[in-house]
Amino acid sequence: MASPVTRESEPRRHEGTGAVVQTAVVSVAVCLIALIIALVAGGAVTAQVIPGLPDAGMLTRWGLPVTKTALDVFATLTLGALLLSAVLLPSDRGRLGGQAERYVRAASWLALGWAAAAGATLVFQLSDLLGLPAGEVIGDQLTSFAGSVPQGIGLMLVILVSTAVALLGRTVASAAGALGLLGLTLVGIVPPALTGHSSSAPNHDLATTGLALHVLAVSVWVGGLALVAYHALRAGGEQLPVVADRFSRIALWAYIGVAIGGVASAASRLYSVSDLYTTSYGVLMMVKAALFLALGYVGWLHRRRTVPALTDGGGRGLFVRLVVVEIVVMSAVMGLAAALSRTAPPPPLDGTFDPVRELLGFPLPPPISAGPLLTLWRPDLFYILLVVVLGGLYTAGVVRLLRRGDRWPWGRAVAWYAGLLTIVATKLSGVATYAMVLFSTHMVQHMVLSMLTPILLVLGAPATLALRALRPAARRGDRGPREWLTLFLNSRFSHFVTHPGFATPVFVVSTYALYFTPLFGTLMSSHLGHLAMSVHFLLAGFLFYWIMIGVDPAPRKIPYLLRIVLLLLVMGLHAFFGIAIMMQSAPIGMEYYGQFDVPWRSSIAEDQYAGGGVAWAVGELPTLLVLITLVVQWSRDEERAERRRERHSRRDGSDDADMDAYNAYLQRLDDHARKNG
Repeated sequence: MASPVTRESEPRRHEGTGAVVQTAVVSVAVCLIALIIALVAGGAVTAQVIPGLPDAGMLTRWGLPVTKTALDVFATLTLGALLLSAVLLPSDRGRLGGQAERYVRAASWLALGWAAAAGATLVFQLSDLLGLPAGEVIGDQLTSFAGSVPQGIGLMLVILVSTAVALLGRTVASAAGALGLLGLTLVGIVPPALTGHSSSAPNHDLATTGLALHVLAVSVWVGGLALVAYHALRAGGEQLPVVADRFSRIALWAYIGVAIGGVASAASRLYSVSDLYTTSYGVLMMVKAALFLALGYVGWLHRRRTVPALTDGGGRGLFVRLVVVEIVVMSAVMGLAAALSRTAPPPPLDGTFDPVRELLGFPLPPPISAGPLLTLWRPDLFYILLVVVLGGLYTAGVVRLLRRGDRWPWGRAVAWYAGLLTIVATKLSGVATYAMVLFSTHMVQHMVLSMLTPILLVLGAPATLALRALRPAARRGDRGPREWLTLFLNSRFSHFVTHPGFATPVFVVSTYALYFTPLFGTLMSSHLGHLAMSVHFLLAGFLFYWIMIGVDPAPRKIPYLLRIVLLLLVMGLHAFFGIAIMMQSAPIGMEYYGQFDVPWRSSIAEDQYAGGGVAWAVGELPTLLVLITLVVQWSRDEERAERRRERHSRRDGSDDADMDAYNAYLQRLDDHARKNG
C-alpha cells in the first residue's frame, strides 16, 4: 500500500511531466522557426542554382542545418545530464545518488542520439561539399571524407566520443566516472566548430580559440539549464536549492565565456563595424547578441531573486517560470547558431589574396630586430585566458589566506608570476610572431616554455596554495574542488605519471620524436597542432620539474641523489639534442617552412644552425638553476630530519642515555690508559 507522501507526490509528478512536454514542444518549435527564418534571411537555402553546376539538392540544403541543430541539441543535453549528476547533485563519499545515476543513464541514451545526428550530418556535409545528392555519397567517398578531410575527421571524432559515452554511461556509478564522462563529452563538442569558418578566418589564433570557448561555454550553459529545469519539473526537485545555487555560479562563468568567445569570433570574421548591419552574417550575429543580453538579464534575476528564495525554502514557482522562459530563448539562439554556421562571413575589404597571411594568420613581419620583437604583439586568446585565469586564481588564493591571517611565502608568489610573464613574453609578444617564420626564434620559444616557465610555475606551489585556500565541501561526504584536487593528487594516474620512468622519457624523448620526424612540420602547419605542441612543452616540463624540485604534495618521494642523476642525464641529452640540430644537413620542418619565402632570412640552413645553438646553450641555464635548487632543498630536508630526530630523542629520553653511555665509555678508556701507562 502506498504511503500518503507517495500519493500526494503523484499528481505533482504528472503535472511536472506535462510541463516538461509542453516546454520541450515549445522549445523545439521556437528553435525550428528561428532556424528557418535565419536560413532564409542569410541566403543559405535560397541561393540561385546555376544550370550546369553540381547541386546537392533541396534535401541537403535543408537537411544539413537541421541535423547540425539536432547534433548540437543532443550534445548539450548529454553534457547537461552529466553535469547534473557529477557536479550539481551532491555525492556520498564518491558514490552517485539514485537520481544522479539515472541522469548518467539518460546521458547514455542522449549520446546515442548525438552519434546518430553526427552520422547524418557527416552524410549531408559530404553531399554539400561535392554537390551531389545525399544518396549518392554513401560508400567509398564517405569513408575517404571521414578519414582525410578536416570536416569529416571532426565528425568522426564526434561519433567515436558519443558512442564511447553511450557505452560507458551504462555502467558508471561513481562521481569520478561521471566526471570523466563529462570531460569526454566536452572534448567531443569542440571538433565540428573548429572545422568550419574558423579555418578561413584571417586571425587563426583568435578565431579558433574564441569559437572553441564560445561553443563550450554555450553547451555548459544551455545543457545545464535544460537539465536543471527538468530536475525541477519532473524529478521532484530533490536537492533543488543546492542544484540551483551551484548551477548559478557555473552559469555566471559560462556567460562570461560566451561573451568573450563571441566577441573574439566576431572580431576574427568581420573586417569593419559596418559589416554588422550591411551583411547577412553581421545581422544574424547582432540578433544573436540581443538574445544573449536578454538571457543575461534573466540570469541576473535568478541570482538576485530565485536562488536566494530557494535557499530560504520558497520561490520554486518563480524559478521554474524563469527557467522555462530562458530555455525558450536559448532554443531560438541555437537555431540562429546553426543557421549562422551555414551563412558565409563577409569577404575581405580589398578582395586580395595573400597566401602568407592565409597560412600564418598575419602578414609577413619585417626583418627581425629589437623594435618588432617588442611591438608586434599577437592576440592569442588561448594564452591570454591562460595567463589571466592562472594569475587570477593564484591571487585569489593568496588574498584568502592573508584575510584569515595566514602567511604565504613571497618567493613562491614571485616565482609564479615570473612564470606567467615568460608565457606572455614568448606567446603574445613579437617572439611569437617571428617564431612562426624563423626556426631559431621558435627554438627560443621552445626552450623557455619547456625549461624555464615550468621551473618557475613549479616553485610557485599552486597545489599547496589551492589546498590551503579552498574550503571543504559544505556537505559531509560530498566532493567540492578541494576534495577533487586531493583525490587527483593521490590517484593511481598521478602515481603513474610522476614515476621517473614515465616523466623523464616524456620530457626528453618527445623532443627528439618531434623534431626528427615529419611531425614537426605537420603540427606547425595547423593552429591546433601548434597549440597542442606548445601545451605539450609546458605540461611535459611542468611534470618533470614537479618531481625534481616541486614543493607541492606528490604521490611519491624521489631520493635527492636520484634526482640529481636524472637531472644530469637530461642535461646531457638536451645538449646532444642541440648539437644534433646543428649537425643536421636536411632542413627540419620543410613541410611548413617550405610553403613561404622570407626574403630577409639568410637561409633555412643557417637559421636552423642558429636554432640548434640556442637549444645547446640556453638549456644549460635552467638546468643550473634546478641543480642549485635541488642542493638547497636537500640541505633543508636534512636539517628538518635532524630536528625531528632531536625532538624524538628528547621525548623518549634516549639522548641523555646515549650521552651517559658515551661518557662512561670514554672514562673506561682513560682508566685503562692510566693503568698501562
